[in-house]
Amino acid sequence: MIPAQIQSRTAASLAAVERALAELRRGGIVVLRDENGAAGLVVAAECCGPVAFQRLQGLAQNAPVLVTTRRRAEAIGMEIPPHIAGGMGDTNKPITLDLPAGVPVDIILRPHEQGTDQARHVALRHLSRPVASHAPRIAETAIELAKLARLLPAVVLGPLTRDPGNKRRDWARDQDLVYVDAADVLSYDDTAARNLQQVAQANVPLEGAENARILAWRPSDGGKEHLAIVVGEIDPTEPVLIRLHSECFTGDLLGSLRCDCGVQLRGAIAQIAKEGSGVLLYLAQEGRGIGLVNKLRAYELQDDGFDTIDANEQLGFDADERVYAPAATMLTRMGIKRVRLMTNNPEKIAQLSRYGIEVVERVAHSFPANGHNENYLRTKALRAGHLL
Repeated sequence: MIPAQIQSRTAASLAAVERALAELRRGGIVVLRDENGAAGLVVAAECCGPVAFQRLQGLAQNAPVLVTTRRRAEAIGMEIPPHIAGGMGDTNKPITLDLPAGVPVDIILRPHEQGTDQARHVALRHLSRPVASHAPRIAETAIELAKLARLLPAVVLGPLTRDPGNKRRDWARDQDLVYVDAADVLSYDDTAARNLQQVAQANVPLEGAENARILAWRPSDGGKEHLAIVVGEIDPTEPVLIRLHSECFTGDLLGSLRCDCGVQLRGAIAQIAKEGSGVLLYLAQEGRGIGLVNKLRAYELQDDGFDTIDANEQLGFDADERVYAPAATMLTRMGIKRVRLMTNNPEKIAQLSRYGIEVVERVAHSFPANGHNENYLRTKALRAGHLL
């Protein structure tokens, strides 16, 4: 039994992050502070309107700066010296850019147009040089906060003086601003996963798997829900056939041919039904964890010639932002400790093993190309290490 005091602290931590994410998505200002007293005002770059920017300028102790990843800065045409933080071998670490008066914040949204120098010239004309971050941990956490909000990893950061006395929370309340601790942001994924609770279940006969039921799991802060599709009767004393499937609105629901997600979903359910029992975990992490809107942005870059990994990185994300702690928690709470995992992705095996789930067998799970997804499948094999 988890002590009530710890439960209360955990719930408060999750709720604080969720409030901060909602505030960022609506274009509001978030006060972010780390355990050493460093602090800053954060506004998501893609949601930063003139009112929020003007207020941030008035509250910040120094001129606002633009924080993004090195790869995103280069994508809009910046030439970043190799010695600058977020160096050549670490392209998605935060990099801080001077933001002179009059610079349009939405410059970070403008891609470098292939075949012309126009976008590059615009970016170089408006953006100034990289500068040292006043608080690298705050900059890093601000980028993570934007990612959790499923926004582009780019923020306007208003520096604040150090706060060794931990009075910044009260100051934020007085200014009617949302406050969040950096430690809560950086631990959010694991904390939310540990606090998943089953909140509903129902029998849902599926095409090809009539003996199916769906279990819904929700973290204690009311955040995003994950589903377990259970087919047949599970015997947890034996290795259970399972599939980890990340949601894909375009592939699963609309039947998009750009990926193989829809056929993998339906194929997995059919295979589980054929073997008599098993579980498909439907995880709420669209677009390899970057969200639906950013996935569509990545598609646009793919139309310009980038592969799926480069497109994600051009937007400033890692090649794959998914986490599998929720999957491990759901399996553990269902009493499943040993699995036969349907996957071609070795990383899923490694992640489940990391969280204490024993993968006793990898069950191959692939489908032929359809005339539209050859490059996508080739990239998964050659660059992401997926097995055939």
